[in-house]
Amino acid sequence: MTGTDTIFAGSIPQLYDRHLGELLFQPYAADIVRRLLGVSAGRVLETAAGTGIVTQALTAALPEAVEIVATDLNQPMLDHASMKPGVARVRFQQADALALPFPDHAFDAVVCQFGIMFFPDRIAGMREARRVLRPGGRFLFNVWDSLEDNPIAAIAIDTLSARYPAHPSWFLERTPHGYRDPDRIRADLGLAGFTQATVKTVRAMGRAKDAHDPAIGFCQGSPMRAEIETLEPGGLAVATEAVAEAVAARFGNGPFSVPLQALVVEAVA
Repeated sequence: MTGTDTIFAGSIPQLYDRHLGELLFQPYAADIVRRLLGVSAGRVLETAAGTGIVTQALTAALPEAVEIVATDLNQPMLDHASMKPGVARVRFQQADALALPFPDHAFDAVVCQFGIMFFPDRIAGMREARRVLRPGGRFLFNVWDSLEDNPIAAIAIDTLSARYPAHPSWFLERTPHGYRDPDRIRADLGLAGFTQATVKTVRAMGRAKDAHDPAIGFCQGSPMRAEIETLEPGGLAVATEAVAEAVAARFGNGPFSVPLQALVVEAVA
């Protein structure tokens, strides 16, 4: 992971949400919410809340008696999330997941959707989640499985790698798809103090309205934008179109559905 892999600023939050939200994140937000439906009171903390896709799903599914706190390192992401319908009850707070500004045992559940891969010290982030959980509380997070199991992301990487063959690695493969070994995840949770943990493979289907949706999302709504602009100043639109053409060659111009695969992790404090 590089320093730019955690930067989501400018127009990136809006593009990320608009073009990748339904495709990649809403199916797994629904999965997380299903796993929390038994929570009827208490407090839920979301770390790495991003553009608020899980946040919005939590507010729709959990009763008013459940207090929801949503945090992210990137204030522009929280600004975007806080404008979504139905989230007025949520307390949004900028916070580093590696140094949470909350007391010990303050929450009944901690959730993190596709965020832990971004942590510069994942064990420290897990340890913080355990610290703020009450005894018996649940830490629930997910991570992307391999590119081979996520063809829409693989197409983007293959297309950009062919266009820029000297580039050693891309954000998408380094970070979102870079932390997927179940044994390593379990070991890291153990080092963080969790003694009970399950890691399950969960398949889902994402939905795109056309081939440009994922192309814009990946090329312009993620840190790969900075990589492309550095490699080819002025070439962002052409690179985006190349990815769109490759997506259309595989799935058609749309609308279309695409298979997804992630690992869903549940640990008990």
